[in-house]
Amino acid sequence: MDKTLGQTGAGPLLEVRRLHLRFGGIHALHDVDLTVQPGELLSVIGPNGAGKTSLFNCVTGLYRPSAGAIRFAGRDIVGLRPDRIAALGIARTFQNIELFRHMTVLDNLLLGRHLHVRSGFFAAALALPRWWRDEVAQRRRVEEILDMLDLQSVRHRPVASLPYGQQKLVEVGRALATEPRLLLLDEPSAGMTAEEKADLVFTIRDIQAMLGIAVVLVEHDLRMVMEISQRIVVLDRGTVIADGPPAAVQRDPRVIEAYLGEEAMHPARGA
Repeated sequence: MDKTLGQTGAGPLLEVRRLHLRFGGIHALHDVDLTVQPGELLSVIGPNGAGKTSLFNCVTGLYRPSAGAIRFAGRDIVGLRPDRIAALGIARTFQNIELFRHMTVLDNLLLGRHLHVRSGFFAAALALPRWWRDEVAQRRRVEEILDMLDLQSVRHRPVASLPYGQQKLVEVGRALATEPRLLLLDEPSAGMTAEEKADLVFTIRDIQAMLGIAVVLVEHDLRMVMEISQRIVVLDRGTVIADGPPAAVQRDPRVIEAYLGEEAMHPARGA
């Protein structure tokens, strides 16, 4: 696949400035600033209810923020529909798997290609040459993703028949099928075994190396976060309390206090 997909001009790929999100009297996000550079791997962590998924929902258009700005590749995306934001190059996965469970792995990934289908209904109905060319192009992309995620052996199996860890990979694959420049992963390792988590770390690194895209990870497994992240942003009660490299964030007293105590930020000590 084309590594140039994630490349952009100078400046941040994603800019979130002074973002606020309110639900009645609840302030889910308060004055949040965040940037993501092209090709960067950033993790967003924080206690339950810190606002991590709410941040993702604002970026992808599921929520409209109460105030603030969100810019992607220099373009203001606040108020755009989720499908328009996806077409610009932002893809995501969800905490709870959102797949067509009784469809095959292959068909789920092909659905992710809908943004790139060029031939119309009549071309498909009449099986015109341009439709065949389009179909071959879409399937070629999906084959590359199946290879990358090591899903070829289960390509014709219904998603519901797969182990949970593989279902998570299928959801990542469907997101990649949209050809994003920014991939948002919401708790991708939830429900995985230790071995599956280790494999996931290699998979995410492979995705970055092969495609050159930026990845933002919301994750509760701090071992994984510290191992894989280039930079970490910490949210607590909707506010950013730390932003920096893993070693600095791990030592930050505000993070230690907010994130379940010092032992949580040094998990190896209790091993």
